[in-house]
Amino acid sequence: MSSTRIYLNPNCSKCRLSMQLLEDNDIKPDVTEYLNEPPSVAELNEILNLLSMEPRELMRQHEIPYNELNLADETLSRDALIQAMVDNPILIERPIVIHNGKATIGRPPEKILDIL
Repeated sequence: MSSTRIYLNPNCSKCRLSMQLLEDNDIKPDVTEYLNEPPSVAELNEILNLLSMEPRELMRQHEIPYNELNLADETLSRDALIQAMVDNPILIERPIVIHNGKATIGRPPEKILDIL
């Protein structure tokens, strides 16, 4: 098992560039295509903790479900926001790279170098 995981969408150019960057650094990550295999509530909590982020900071706020589900509503709990991401993984920002207990979002992909 690799000590590196990448959550990606293979159709995303930033994800492909991030994957290439990892490979260029001789890292073969465990790959999770998160649209097909959404992270669980527990996994998202762990990812958010590693990123030192709140759920909305990890959300793609321009996606249709964000508005349809009224996720900008400040009264929504952390748990409700996390569940919305589990139920609608398109809302999760990508790519997320976790390496040796550290995490980052690969936007731009070069940010990954900070945790390698």
